[in-house]
Amino acid sequence: MTSLVEVLGGTDVGARWPDPARGEPRRVLLVARTSARGLASASQALGALRDGRAPQGLELLAVVLVADAPGRLPLGLLRRIRVLRSAARVLRVPWIPAWRTGGTPRALPRQFDRLAELMGSELHTEGAAS
Repeated sequence: MTSLVEVLGGTDVGARWPDPARGEPRRVLLVARTSARGLASASQALGALRDGRAPQGLELLAVVLVADAPGRLPLGLLRRIRVLRSAARVLRVPWIPAWRTGGTPRALPRQFDRLAELMGSELHTEGAAS
């Protein structure tokens, strides 16, 4: 997700795995929305990692779930997140209204500090006070 790359740095390779053999990062954050479709995609990607259907040498740092809407998640989606947590480290990013309209948030939620620490990077807070 481009918004996360702008804040955390790194490389957005879209809906494919990076290929370390081509010089792409081997340490990855798997990013998905908290919608049913997003959680299903994250589950499929974790299965691909587990079954060796992803490039060799990747290190999954965490699954990052970005809120797909403001408010609480329905119980069914929370159950899916619980299943993901049984397979990988899961970090959640709350709804950020400014991102919906292409803006920059005035402040970043504290979850970004944990993500930056996990990645060993600095937050790029241009336009956002953390």
